[in-house]
Amino acid sequence: MSTQAQPTIALLHWGDLIEDFLDSIGVSFEAFCKEMTGGWLFGYIEALKLTGVRTVLFCISARVTEPMRYIHKPTGATICVLPAPKIYQVVRRPMLNPNGWTVEDVFGDVRGVRRRLFAVFRDVAPYLATPLVGLARELRREGCQAILCQEYEYARFDACVLLGQLMRLPVFATFQGGDFQLSRLERPLRPLTIGACAGLIVGTQTEVQRVQSQYGVPSAKLARIFNPMDVANWHAMDRSEARAELDIPLNAQVVVYHGRIDIHRKGLDILLDAWQQVLSERPERDLRLLLVGTGSDADKLHQRLAQMDLPGVMWRDEYVRDRTLIQRYLSAADVYTLPSRHEGFPVAPIEAMSCSLPVVATDAPGVPEILEGGEASGGLVVPRGDATALASALGRILDNETWMRELGQRARCRAELCFSLEAIGKQLRDFLISREV
Repeated sequence: MSTQAQPTIALLHWGDLIEDFLDSIGVSFEAFCKEMTGGWLFGYIEALKLTGVRTVLFCISARVTEPMRYIHKPTGATICVLPAPKIYQVVRRPMLNPNGWTVEDVFGDVRGVRRRLFAVFRDVAPYLATPLVGLARELRREGCQAILCQEYEYARFDACVLLGQLMRLPVFATFQGGDFQLSRLERPLRPLTIGACAGLIVGTQTEVQRVQSQYGVPSAKLARIFNPMDVANWHAMDRSEARAELDIPLNAQVVVYHGRIDIHRKGLDILLDAWQQVLSERPERDLRLLLVGTGSDADKLHQRLAQMDLPGVMWRDEYVRDRTLIQRYLSAADVYTLPSRHEGFPVAPIEAMSCSLPVVATDAPGVPEILEGGEASGGLVVPRGDATALASALGRILDNETWMRELGQRARCRAELCFSLEAIGKQLRDFLISREV
């Protein structure tokens, strides 16, 4: 790789189209450019920027007809939006849910010859979604020296590795939870593309072991790098003021969750069952469960809450882009919880730890690394899918306020030491810029 005063990395998102993600959380592309911050995506951009590496975010969309450029206002990064190939849009047209697990999930109730045809469509569509010719042209225009994909277990990674071979550009990918395959074409292709890529960034030891076992990836090709967090500028506000803004009594005890509303993946059904148990064991106390976020299962969660009729549940059903507002929600709480069944390397609990909140989380991938050492890192880790264990851990912290505050202080220290933009940015630059094609 050549060296320049400011190396440039191309960053590509998971999923066929950027609107698939944005529509699911009710965020316009304009708001994405002007207001969205945080998460692994902009954490990477900010961390690399601190080390002198420029990032161009490439998005694929069916809502543009030619390449468009925007500036992400909070970070100053260039966003290049490329039109999805026409052939992909033709194949995509009959799809109800392009990321479904089965033909029926994707296309609905189809049978006979149409089902066989649609099964082929489902497998090839992710490979048609990346406009390789247009992407190559824009990579040259932006002077990109490497390609970084959000996930390696996805068709776009395979396509980018091919493009990288043709352009003599190194291709890297991160692990953000993608340990599954949606297309049958991935099984024969993935070992080849992982073998040909320049390196993988994996934050969890479990995933390191999986890719080494499944693909024989040498250790030199793997970097164990955590997702970065702007810890310096992410901290607790005044608790009394935060509660006054949200109309929460000072004497209430508040457990908070913020993130996507995906009931199964995020374990929100387990959280509600656990909350019911927490309430039943403490009938005289003012306990609140604060939920912040929205997603594809918002309607189902509304129905579940109505059926369970749980007291003390407060839910802001929208994607909150305002960083200050998220900090206010976290600052109003006593304990943070992450009940997920599946994660990659979640940023949300690190945000809570940065606000000096103790964390009660399940042992989903990434969580044991974030809370390495358990209580010493400011939290408790419980088995996935176990509402009783989750309720017990939440109750232990809620019942001992002195210990609660101590855990919160440990959580803040852990965030400062291990997840800062400066620390992660240096690791990313060393791994991405030092690799040769």
